[in-house]
Amino acid sequence: MCAMQNNCRKLWANFLEKGKLPRPSSHVHAQRVAELKGNVVPFRGKILGIDPSLRGTGLAVLDIKNRGEMDLIFSKTVKVQAKESLSTCTRRIFEAVSETIEHYRPAICAAEQTIYVQNFQTAQIMGIARGAVLTTVAIHCLPTFEYAPLRIKQAICGYGRASKEQISKVVQAILKINVNIGFDETDAAAVAICCFFTERFLSETNSNDRH
Repeated sequence: MCAMQNNCRKLWANFLEKGKLPRPSSHVHAQRVAELKGNVVPFRGKILGIDPSLRGTGLAVLDIKNRGEMDLIFSKTVKVQAKESLSTCTRRIFEAVSETIEHYRPAICAAEQTIYVQNFQTAQIMGIARGAVLTTVAIHCLPTFEYAPLRIKQAICGYGRASKEQISKVVQAILKINVNIGFDETDAAAVAICCFFTERFLSETNSNDRH
């Protein structure tokens, strides 16, 4: 086992025991906020994060304020029962994403890319869910940024093989959430946070902020 993996596990053991944010994430957050104090105009507005899934799409809306402060103002898991048809699933996803965009008026959207899978049927199902999400966002003319799961984990935890539990703990710590929310929702919030950490939004983007 490499030294990086050992170090990461020690950080997480300390976090779970003492309730403190692991150093990789806090370092990334501080570094990102410091960068935004330079020549780049900080983004302010709402980001819609989406974790596409046919039976449990995660949605999260973050409100980005001055100095990189983030508030989770909405989260939801679009749950569709296994007995429902594919057409029903896509309709439910379309309706939920549309309602979220129309109500919260986010400036941009961030979505997780499809991971590599060996099973064709699984890949097909994931593609259907992702297609429903991207089509809905496109209909609403919302700029969209897409990120691979590895990139999201690195941005949030500083470690590309972080588990869902680790992602959830860091996201809730960053957003100062006092109640537990589902993994689909923390995954969606993680995508939105990754978007804010990763992209350099200039003043032109802010002028188009619809919030």
